[in-house]
Amino acid sequence: MRPGARPGYESGHSTVGRVDKRQAIGSWLSGPRAAAEQMGADFGYRGERLGLPENGPGSIAPLGRRFGAIFIDWALCMLIAAGPFAQDDRQTQGNLALGIFFVMSVLTVGTLGSTPGKRILGLRVVAEDGGRPGLVWVLVRSVLLCLALPALIWDRDGRGLHDRLSRSVQVRI
Repeated sequence: MRPGARPGYESGHSTVGRVDKRQAIGSWLSGPRAAAEQMGADFGYRGERLGLPENGPGSIAPLGRRFGAIFIDWALCMLIAAGPFAQDDRQTQGNLALGIFFVMSVLTVGTLGSTPGKRILGLRVVAEDGGRPGLVWVLVRSVLLCLALPALIWDRDGRGLHDRLSRSVQVRI
């Protein structure tokens, strides 16, 4: 083998016609949207179809902030549930935390437009038309959020299924 040659490639073998599989794997890891954009599809920015700005206040909330907000809210609910309510039973504590999370979500999103975690991270839930979501839609959103699975399914605007079905969107303040 000559110096600098790659093992398995003898001199005289051509690499013409070989496919670089790293590009295919990269598109698979980055998701279908990135692969479609590489092929020339133009989806616009997240929130454009809803009439929201691309950046700044009123734009679609970034995924990292939304996860951070739900983490803060869940930690707060676990602390409340661990207090005087739950004995030493983790199952009871988890169920109480979920109930507290539901009540907190309905009350705070229905009145203020954001939970404590969302408020800390500068997010707000608004109706698709930009107003405050109605109580029925807040209830629908909260039930779906407590089920967890709808929150893990997103559309191309980055809205979870719970937001889409409740006709709401999370935006930056």
